[in-house]
Formats: sequence, C-alpha cells, structure tokens
Amino acid sequence: MAGRNGRTVRDLRRANRTAVLQRLYFDGPLSRFELGPATGLSSGSVSNVVADLVADGLVEEAGSVDSDGGRPRTLLRVAPASGHMIGVDVGETRVRVELFDLTLTELARAERPLAQQRYDVDVIVGHIRDGIAEVLAAAGLPAERLLGAGIGVPGIVEHTADRGAVVHGQTIGWDAVPLEARLRAGSPLPDTVPYLIDNGAKTLGQAEMWFGAGRGARNAVVVLFGSGVGASLVTPDVEQGRAVEWGHLTVRVRGRRCRCGALGCLEAYAGAESLLARWREEGGRVPEGTDEETALTALLAAAHPSGDESADPVALAVLEETAEYLGAGLSDLINLFQPERILIGGWAGLQLGTRFLPAVRRHAVSYALRHPARKVTVDLGRLGPDAVTVGAAILPLADFFARGGRRPEPAPEYPVPAWRTALEERAPH
Repeated sequence: MAGRNGRTVRDLRRANRTAVLQRLYFDGPLSRFELGPATGLSSGSVSNVVADLVADGLVEEAGSVDSDGGRPRTLLRVAPASGHMIGVDVGETRVRVELFDLTLTELARAERPLAQQRYDVDVIVGHIRDGIAEVLAAAGLPAERLLGAGIGVPGIVEHTADRGAVVHGQTIGWDAVPLEARLRAGSPLPDTVPYLIDNGAKTLGQAEMWFGAGRGARNAVVVLFGSGVGASLVTPDVEQGRAVEWGHLTVRVRGRRCRCGALGCLEAYAGAESLLARWREEGGRVPEGTDEETALTALLAAAHPSGDESADPVALAVLEETAEYLGAGLSDLINLFQPERILIGGWAGLQLGTRFLPAVRRHAVSYALRHPARKVTVDLGRLGPDAVTVGAAILPLADFFARGGRRPEPAPEYPVPAWRTALEERAPH
C-alpha cells in the first residue's frame, strides 16, 4: 500500500534499516539510545529495526557503556562476517582482485601482471575470473556468500538494460565492450551475485570520500594519476561521484598526440606514460624492458639522487613541466566546480608524492581564479595503492545498504499475485 508520498510500508522499512546500518557502519559502535538522534527515528522504531537486523545476523553486540544513573547501555556494531565483497582494479600494469568482509577488512588478494597486449579483453576477463576464484579459495568462502563483485575500469561505463555494463575505453582500444556480459558467461559466481562495474577514477573517489581524505567534504574532486589521468567529481547532487574525462581536456592546440588519438590532451602531458616518453625524447636514461612504475622510480632517482650524485637536469625539467601541466589541469577543475578539496591518488600520484605536490599546488593556484582558489586544498589521497579496489568493493556494499541490508532476491518464475504483494507491504514492522 502506498502512502500520500508514494512510499509503501516496505519502502519505509527499507529506509529505516538503511539509516541504522549506515550510522552503525560509519559511527559505531553505538547504543540504541544514541541511534535515535543519529537517525531521526523514534525509540520504538530503533528497537524494531535493531531487533530485525540482529535476527538477520547483520548487527551484533559490542560491549556496553555506563549510562547516567541507569543500567549500562549495550553497544551495537555491524557484524564483520555478515557479508563479503570483492573489489577489482583493472589497472595499467596489473589486475588486482581483493576479497573483503563487510567492514572492508582485506581477507585475500590476487594480482595478475599485464604484459604488452595488456588490454586484450579476453585476457582481462580471464584475469578477473581467475582472481575471483583464487581469493574465494584462499578464504574458503562459498561464492554465494558474496554481496557482489565491484570492478573499476578505465574509460566511460554505460549501464544498459540489455547488455549490462558496457565499457567505452578509447585510450585502451575498447569500443563498446559488454564487459558485464562477458564476465557473466562462464562466471565463477552464481547469478544471484551481481557484477557492478564503474570507472576506476570514480571508485577511487568513492573510497577517499567514505574512508580517506575526502571524509566530511561536500564538494570534492578526486584525481587518478597513473599512466593517464582521470577524475571523479563529488557534490551534494552526485553523492556517489561522477567520473569526468578530465584527461582529455585540450591543453595545447595541435599539441602532442594522446592515446585517445586527439592532439593536445592533458593526458598527453600529465600522465606517467607521456612523462616517461618526454624524458626519453630529451635524452633521459629510461630503463629498457621495465614497467612504468619501475621506470618512474628511475626518473625520480635521477631527478633527486641520494648521496653526492648531481641531479639530472633533464629529469628535473620534465618533472617541473609535468607539474605545471597537471596544476593547469587542476585549475580547470577549480574554476568549473569550485571544490573544497582536490585529492590526488593513483600509483603515479602516490609515487611522485609530497615532493611533487608543492609545485602542482603552486601552479594550480596561479592558473585558477582567485576566489575559488583561496577556498580549495590540494592534497594526496590517504588510502594508498589499494584505493581503487576498496572503492570497487564499495559498489556492492552501497547497493546492499540501499536495499536495507537485504540481498537481491531471485526473480520469481511466475507473477506474484497482487493480493500477496499488498499483504507484504501492509505487514507491521
């Protein structure tokens, strides 16, 4: 039965469960008394919801605290073992798969390095399937216990009704790849366990906003700085974040050729791949036969040697130019979106680290309008190299919370009678 605002009793029950679960997840352990003001629910509703969640095994007791003059209050928390998620990062040098419990404690991981033909779709699909099977076996966890597998990928992700998540990854040669359907065919997961796929910069942003340097900010931009560059925009209107193809803003007319095929993109100057290419073109000693992470380490060592060695002026000049391009690109984000915070993550951003950040910050402020520039902070993310996988695992977790902590139900084989649906919606909570 629907009320005046169109919400049914089932909707209200789900919303109440979601509110209690989220408060316990982010702020717990909490007592029933504290949950009332934190969620806006009455004491009776809190008691009913908590009893329901405890019966479902989602909430458990976590000790007690003394109350003012009364008996001790029992503390409650989300039960870590009540759900599990997989996070996958389809990165630029490897595919990383991690298994987490409900509190995002890592239980197992698997990594598959990517060779020269690194973005062959069949290879990526195989790595993801094998990685999922490996982490489940390592933890001894049945696949049906999973809430879902979240996957962060490069490119634009389109969610379609007939083919699921379709990836448009122009820079990696993926033209409308139906990744979800490819994974589902021959999947190690049962049909009741969803694949949730999104842009890797967005999953990075989600992780930093939930658990990292973005907590408490209403407007933020989280930048993924790796072989290329991308960004996720988080605002009150887009709380889950929106991936923006920031790396393909034109920063130089008729400039360097980008991986996407266009000329003068930011990524052609600010990504690690282009940084190393420019160092090589200027005569830098780029190690042969190594991956980008190793080569970037060599560039940093040349620019900032230890001991009495003199710095390589070419490496220093390339780093400074990269910092200026990256700062100029950040100024566009500052002027367009006026964020409170800009956070830089990704393997290259973290590797360049605090030594690189002051120059980036200086250029970002100098190119931006003064008013929004005075209000923004530019810092490194806090979650390290696992941020994309953590953010990917948040995709099924957020979906689980949105459904009030209930798993997806298999579709009925026949239509459910209207009278049964009406009775379920009118059932007391």
